[in-house]
Amino acid sequence: MVMTNSPKQDQGTGPLSPPMEFLSACGELGIEFEAGDVGRLGEYLRLMLEANRTMNLTAITDPTLGWIRHIQDSLTLMPLLADLPPGARVIDVGSGGGCPGVPLAVAMPHLSFALLEATGKKAAFLESVASTIDLQNVTVLNGRAETFAAFKSPHREAYDVAVARAVGPLAVVAELTVPFVKMGGRALLIKGQKADAELDAAAGALRALNAVHAGTVDTPTGRIVVLEKRVATPRTYPRRDGEPKRVPLR
Repeated sequence: MVMTNSPKQDQGTGPLSPPMEFLSACGELGIEFEAGDVGRLGEYLRLMLEANRTMNLTAITDPTLGWIRHIQDSLTLMPLLADLPPGARVIDVGSGGGCPGVPLAVAMPHLSFALLEATGKKAAFLESVASTIDLQNVTVLNGRAETFAAFKSPHREAYDVAVARAVGPLAVVAELTVPFVKMGGRALLIKGQKADAELDAAAGALRALNAVHAGTVDTPTGRIVVLEKRVATPRTYPRRDGEPKRVPLR
């Protein structure tokens, strides 16, 4: 995808307009927007880039790249969520600046999204975004995945789908997402071109978590690893705060 000819935009005070590359790519993916959706996505991107001046939300500061690498990349999950019934619950683990959860919540208002973020400032930013662009299908959770997904937590095995993007190596992100998912549910993990190598390295972790690799979907912006949960997660996972990252499952 060539983006070098797209002009940079002044962030200003209103919603950012999408580049043609974004609109054409969404058309190719079969993504259709309701009236006002693109404007809300543009306002979200503007808010993210503005907040990024005082907190570390993204390394991308160019709006055109933001539309492609943040908004479009998030929306590549939509075809994999299309079979969910109204009211189905999706959790975005390690939401950070709100991707992929916020763009998905804008484009799929019939689903319920939880945005889980451990850093207080980032969680407050997500609360502000949800209020500003009126995302009534979003709940922000401030805390660690290890705590929220712990055995006997009300959030454990409570979601139809868990999604994550840029959270860490596959073995780590699997341990932090799979425990949230109901039996018969799935985790959708946005990864890069090293997805196959990460899957090989995570084979033992997936066995320990009772997760099954159901396929990898290539998208214009990356690859999506699909994990299915057919058996309950052992109660010992996820491990204590910080341990999944410090000592990944083998």
